Amino acid sequence: MTNENESVQRMVLGDVEVIRVVEWHEPFLPASGMFPGVAADVWKDNEDWLAPDHWEPDSGLAVLALQSWVLRSAGRTVLVDTGAGNGRERPGMGPFHHSRSDVLGLLARAGVRPQDVDVVVNTHLHVDHVGGNTVDADGQWVPAFPNAQYLIPAADDFHYGPDNAYGNGAQEVDRLIYEDSIAPLHQNGQAVLWDGLHRIDEHLTLESAPGHTPGSSVLRLASGGDRVVFVGDLVHTPVQILEPCCNSSACLAPEQAVTSRRRILGRAADERELLVPAHFGGVGALEVRRDSDRFVLGPWATISPKESASVVE
Repeated sequence: MTNENESVQRMVLGDVEVIRVVEWHEPFLPASGMFPGVAADVWKDNEDWLAPDHWEPDSGLAVLALQSWVLRSAGRTVLVDTGAGNGRERPGMGPFHHSRSDVLGLLARAGVRPQDVDVVVNTHLHVDHVGGNTVDADGQWVPAFPNAQYLIPAADDFHYGPDNAYGNGAQEVDRLIYEDSIAPLHQNGQAVLWDGLHRIDEHLTLESAPGHTPGSSVLRLASGGDRVVFVGDLVHTPVQILEPCCNSSACLAPEQAVTSRRRILGRAADERELLVPAHFGGVGALEVRRDSDRFVLGPWATISPKESASVVE
């Protein structure tokens, strides 16, 4: 579990302050089931650095973090993903069913009040990225951030919403997620749908990277000499950097997901972007390098609770 001193961390990238808010970091699902295309020996061969932050050798469980990111950019406060939320009906979804999230409490510890948030970015509309969009107010789900514009990928809104009958009706929980975490944003006039590219401000740009879901996206930060890409669920584990052809079991369009992953990793390597996946534990951010026709892990970032970020070569 994440201890209290690790749950809120800060770094400065160019003119943007970045606050990392970690709800939990723990063993999650069997790696063999979550990443069925990854051979067992890949985990064992990389055990020395995968454990303990990304893999638990004794149990074979993938270790993941549930976290959000706050960006103070161009005079506004931008929140990237909102976790699983509180008291949600999520049957069949393990720890997300009736989960008790403390993302608002962690944001408060970081000095961020709900009314301070100007923009919420949902990188995609999966359960663990949108649950904190809303809160229960006397039995009604209402936006948790009353002054915020919620940026939602249009393709995901269509797929998971009523227009496409809640994810083609593949699982009932998709309807529940949409109804309690997305529909109230539309009803309150706070949802903004986008596709392709969407510029938030002079430093931040959203870009579609479909495959994991139809509207999966990445958020690019460019300020001063710093380049960062928040990649959501493009990769869940560092093993997918070594094996970019391997998807998670949750990827809806596997071939498209691989294409997006290779494209985003390639640009990150070529432009020396710091890669920030949604679920990496430990430091949570690293650079990617090319080695002939492969990708390899570059240096991990070092993030102090109060200071600027740096990269350890």
